[in-house]
Amino acid sequence: MHIQVTGKQIDVGDALRFHVEDRFTNAIAKYSENPIDSVVTFSKDRHEFKCDASAHLSTGLFAQASAKADDIYAAADGCCERLEKQLRRYKRRLKDHHKSRSEPISAMEASAYVLAGRRSDDEEPDGDEPIVIAEMKERIQSLTVGEAVMQMEMADKPFLLFKNHKNGGMNVVFRRDDGNIGWIDPANLSDA
Repeated sequence: MHIQVTGKQIDVGDALRFHVEDRFTNAIAKYSENPIDSVVTFSKDRHEFKCDASAHLSTGLFAQASAKADDIYAAADGCCERLEKQLRRYKRRLKDHHKSRSEPISAMEASAYVLAGRRSDDEEPDGDEPIVIAEMKERIQSLTVGEAVMQMEMADKPFLLFKNHKNGGMNVVFRRDDGNIGWIDPANLSDA
């Protein structure tokens, strides 16, 4: 597995790089068969160090975690522990889903945009069209509902748009305020 260790305006030395590669390689390999790659990024937020990590698994899913601490090594260890906890929680399901699929998880590319928000409550928008401030690519994976919920929780996202593996329609799973998971499936709409 390849691990990329970088720093945002921080010099990541060899000692930290070796520490991170050793910890993350052992943690990810323990719970995931044939992990592909991982990216670990360090940044400084006031007096704390922040460590963000993502791991691309052979099943096509991603696991993400982050941690903050006063010491950069403590931030790395905390992030690794969170990532390991996610992978441990879903280890059986990751292996079961991967074996029940005859093909790897497919994904399609989609355009994603960041739109400018209003600067104040008094400000009126100039027109109906929002101002696009960034464009990027987003991957929309073909998943079962269970895989989508697992991917959303592993990536620590508030929602996930996915192509339903069963019916081919676009679906959304999201975290509700009451702690439950919501699922929107337009293809399952019955005429009432």
